[in-house]
Amino acid sequence: MLTCEFCGEELMLEEDMKTHLLLSHLENDMGCTLCSWSGVTYDELSFHINTTHKEKQDHDGRGAEGRGGHSLVRPSSSPTPTTTIVDNHCKQDIGLSRSEGSEGGVDNGNRFDTIGGGVSPRTSNSTLESKEQITEAGGEFGGGRAVAIVVSTSSVSTGFLRSAQDSSRPTSRHCNAEESVGVGSAEHTKVKQKRFSSPLKGKRFSCPMCALVCTDAFILQEHVELHLLEESPAEEVVLGATSSTEAASSSNSSSGKSYECPLCSVVCGDCYSLQEHVELHLDYGTATSAVSPGSDLRLARRLQEEEKQRRKEQEAKQEAEEFKKLQRQFGVDGRGGYRKQMERTMEKAVSRGVMVPAHFHNKRDEMMEALASGVDDGRTRTQGVLGALYVYYQREARDCVHVWLSADTDHYCSSEGDKGWGCGYRNFQMLLSSLQRMEPYTTCLSEGSVPSIPQVQVLIEGAWREGLDPQGATHFNQRLQGTRAWIGATEIYALCTSLRVSARVLDFHQPTGPGDTHPRLFDWVKQYFSQTATRGARLPPRVVQTTQPPLYLQHQGHSRSIVGVEQKKNGSLCLLLLDPGCTPGDVRKLLSQDGSTVSTAVCRMRKFPGNLKHRQYQVVAVEGVLSPVEKQTRILNSRTLQAERIP
Repeated sequence: MLTCEFCGEELMLEEDMKTHLLLSHLENDMGCTLCSWSGVTYDELSFHINTTHKEKQDHDGRGAEGRGGHSLVRPSSSPTPTTTIVDNHCKQDIGLSRSEGSEGGVDNGNRFDTIGGGVSPRTSNSTLESKEQITEAGGEFGGGRAVAIVVSTSSVSTGFLRSAQDSSRPTSRHCNAEESVGVGSAEHTKVKQKRFSSPLKGKRFSCPMCALVCTDAFILQEHVELHLLEESPAEEVVLGATSSTEAASSSNSSSGKSYECPLCSVVCGDCYSLQEHVELHLDYGTATSAVSPGSDLRLARRLQEEEKQRRKEQEAKQEAEEFKKLQRQFGVDGRGGYRKQMERTMEKAVSRGVMVPAHFHNKRDEMMEALASGVDDGRTRTQGVLGALYVYYQREARDCVHVWLSADTDHYCSSEGDKGWGCGYRNFQMLLSSLQRMEPYTTCLSEGSVPSIPQVQVLIEGAWREGLDPQGATHFNQRLQGTRAWIGATEIYALCTSLRVSARVLDFHQPTGPGDTHPRLFDWVKQYFSQTATRGARLPPRVVQTTQPPLYLQHQGHSRSIVGVEQKKNGSLCLLLLDPGCTPGDVRKLLSQDGSTVSTAVCRMRKFPGNLKHRQYQVVAVEGVLSPVEKQTRILNSRTLQAERIP
């Protein structure tokens, strides 16, 4: 348990005692009796006497106890004046230590503290009630006795003590060459450097400019000042201003003034805060580059610019990664198209043992022949779907008031070569299989030959070269062959126009019903299929297979074909969709003679308004054949291609 000598408060730890002395008691102001150095703390004055005037001590000889040298004694709280001789050569540890006199810890009945390089206590700012006394232990000043500075007071002494020889001299942290007794500037520098060879005990402070380790913050600060004085005159001015500020802190601590840091624009409320702030500059090495008040601001701006640049680089890197993901998702990352994906899939089947090598080579040869001819091999085609639906609705589905079906259409599903990205191409094959059976379109389409996916890519590139949809061509970099790029409604429109097929794009860009539904889309599809029904009959038939081709339905990430619409007894509508994602086995269930199997397959085709809840849908509808003049007009208009927005 440690006891404060000024107020009697008891503390457990030495660090807490240091903090208490700093916050509760101001340091006494003392001055050197051998020179004019004043306005300093006990630590500084003790170290100053034991280093700067060491030659004087060695010349005078040892003390009565065999331990010569000048020492400092803290003023006792006793009201009677005392004269005490203390040796501090063996008390070099950092922090506040309890002196034990000669050996036992009590000298003439009075306890006292010595300072071994740590932070000294501070007292309140009241005036001294008695004068300072400087006594000699054992005769004359040069008689070899240690000199002690003591205070005789009738109450607790406060304020800073100054030398009795000259209290009017200006204060400074450093001894000037003219004011020192027998110590020149070169000798003073030598003495300051000599202080660093003392044993390292307690807390250690590393120099930010070299590898030296100091045991005292004040020693470190003076050492750093030596570095700065040797490097630049401008830095010497800055350090001089710092020293002047610290020296003046003893007289201005109670004046309520504010202190501005000479290294930056920070304003401190007292001198001690300013001193700690300047030491932080020295600790972080900013004093060497901060020679103007705006240095901290420039440093902050530079750090901000570096952080901004680093953030921009991270954002650019993240954007590039996301762009690569989008390219990979939409098949424009250069990893190959239909042919490479088909070969890779078959190679994996061979490696798993599912396919024998001979079968692999046979299928590969068939694929190469189909690609060379440009005609789909028909492996994924299912015919007779609409006829089977017509028969089913004639026999079943009595809950439907009306059913409208499109013209006969074949179903095309995805294969190993286009799985995951070929839905747009497969829906175009469905549309084309229907148009080839209609009389008006046989003049512009080759009957019975549905192009393969690579051939469809060739046709779209040809439409771009004719001038159709230049923006879409730029989006795909004028190239689809050998890629797995997704296509949408605009590519289908450009391809139809290139084949002289009149088409229109309708954009249902926002939901028009509760729960993000699209009732306007369902109403438009009903009107599209019912417009060619028997108009002269007073009561139209319940099931009608129209001459209208299927509709191309596109939404985010997928596309399907609308081949019919149901109207229930309660007035609700239901769309019938053919999905390229369905396998041929699932679609061929519609051709089954089993009523329950067909009903299950039809249920998978039905889509009610609650099933279509994407934000946006686009529909491509075919309306007839274009003349050459109309085709050129549409090519010119496609430079700013716009869909018909509903609503």
